[in-house]
Amino acid sequence: MRHAILIGLFAVVATAAIGVFGIAPVVVEAGMNRVVPTALPVVTAQTRALHARLAIADMHADTLLWRRSLLDYANRGQVDLPRLLAGNVAVQVFASVTKTPRHQNYDANAADSDNITLLTIAQLQPPRTWGSLLQRSLWHAEKLARAARGSGGQLRVIRTPADLDRLLADRATGQRAVGGLLSIEGLQDIEGDIANLDRLHAAGFRMAGFTHFFDTPVAGSMHGMARGGLTPLGRQVLRRMEAIGMIVDVAHASHRTVADVLAMARRPVVSSHGGVQATCKVNRNLSDDEIRGIAGTGGVIGIGYWDAAICSTSPKAVAEAIAHVRDLVGIDHVGLGSDFDGAVTTGFDSAQLIVVTQALVDRGFSEQEIAKVMGGNILRVLRAGMAPAR
Repeated sequence: MRHAILIGLFAVVATAAIGVFGIAPVVVEAGMNRVVPTALPVVTAQTRALHARLAIADMHADTLLWRRSLLDYANRGQVDLPRLLAGNVAVQVFASVTKTPRHQNYDANAADSDNITLLTIAQLQPPRTWGSLLQRSLWHAEKLARAARGSGGQLRVIRTPADLDRLLADRATGQRAVGGLLSIEGLQDIEGDIANLDRLHAAGFRMAGFTHFFDTPVAGSMHGMARGGLTPLGRQVLRRMEAIGMIVDVAHASHRTVADVLAMARRPVVSSHGGVQATCKVNRNLSDDEIRGIAGTGGVIGIGYWDAAICSTSPKAVAEAIAHVRDLVGIDHVGLGSDFDGAVTTGFDSAQLIVVTQALVDRGFSEQEIAKVMGGNILRVLRAGMAPAR
């Protein structure tokens, strides 16, 4: 009897473990990163030929947060290497998400709770990541490097302008390859110590946003409680980022933080993913003055594909937001910022980016303009921003 009871208890524990560590993370991700039926444009043969000639770049995807292989096609989420290759993506920026608040919303979030801790445990990440935001980012860098090593050269980590130029040269000869560049979504991961910024740079990170959904020791978030500007530490961080070759990202930043960054910046600034108030009046989207400010640094605004960015999931709405930026500040300052795999619902995934190209064609963009929007502008800023300041 005792033996039977022990076997029964073991079976219960094993079943619970399978649920927590095996099934639950998959179910959570499948429910958060969805592709839903959406009105997509009819793609013409001319657009297919144009799309095949493009060097496409996207400034934000959160794929590294989830427990699945980048190298294998997944039946959930929006990004993996097979889909990036199918979509003709040249460079994908992969963000490191290290903390999100419970009951996350766009209006006001405190920094005293964290959803990601449970996810790191449930996904069986190394114990060092369970209690350290810095270690979570370093783990994401390891994941990308490991995937690149196992890809047979089809996925390459981009750390320098030379890496980027080599990738583009190889693609021009017909090689199928994607560059992955590391970014940080919220500098809470430096854990209050500016020396950790250099550790992250050494690990390959070349872009960073100061905030995510809550105020951090470096800056105020658009979704935080105080929504202040850059802190004294944040000002030091900005200068250090520019010196070592890390691109400053104002996505999710409060209006005061954006203003402070733009007043200090000596190098191009980006808003990696989001929308614009003129076409979708959501608080996190950029005002016209902020668009002008980012363009004034030589930077780029990345337009996303989900409802809170464009008030739709349609490629037509993506093109509308892009057209607003073009008409306001010029074609050189707008690009793609999908937020794929960032707990967003979209109407297409990374394999289907040709529908954005078609939407731009339908909107009347020229081939030269489309080449800049779909990647040229972002590649220019990445190449310049990765180089340490002289």
